[in-house]
This record gives sequence, C-alpha cells and structure tokens, in this order.
Amino acid sequence: MATMYNPPHPGELIKETMEALNMSARALSKALDVSPSTLQRLISCQSDISPEMAIRLSIVIGSSEQLWMSMQDAYDLWHARQNIDTSRLTRLQLSPVSAH
Repeated sequence: MATMYNPPHPGELIKETMEALNMSARALSKALDVSPSTLQRLISCQSDISPEMAIRLSIVIGSSEQLWMSMQDAYDLWHARQNIDTSRLTRLQLSPVSAH
C-alpha cells in the first residue's frame, strides 16, 4: 500500500461536507447527537475521531466507520513518521528452528 503524503485530518472532510450541504456546525452536531464544542474541536483538527464518532459519522454522513477510522489512522501514522527517529532500529532476525 502506498503511503499517502500528508493526509488530511478527517475533520477537514467533515468541514467540507458541512459546506457542501450548507449545514452549520450546530445543525450537524445535533444530527450527530454530540455537543457543538465536540464537533468544533473535530472540524478544527484539535481532536481525533474516536470509534464512537466514526459510528455516528457513518450513519449521519455516510461511508463506513472503518473508512473514518482509517482516515484517522493514516493521519496519525503520517505525523508519527515525521517525529520518530528510526535510524537505530533494525528488524529482528529469527533463528532457524532446530529439529528434535
């Protein structure tokens, strides 16, 4: 699987979807049954999509909950790769198993 270059935070897609539907954050938060502040943190990319939010988004906006979680994972992994020094890490080599 190819690594996406700097994938967007899922909150950006939610914000674009709100704009396409001409929907306010307050209206979408009501549809999702979450507080407006919870949605605001998500669309401003200050909080991550939880499994519970992924389920809510899949029902209200569409796409599977797995897709919402995959978007969050891709975002998190890309940013983690930018901040971790792996230069001293090497793959472990398994020893051949001897026959008894």
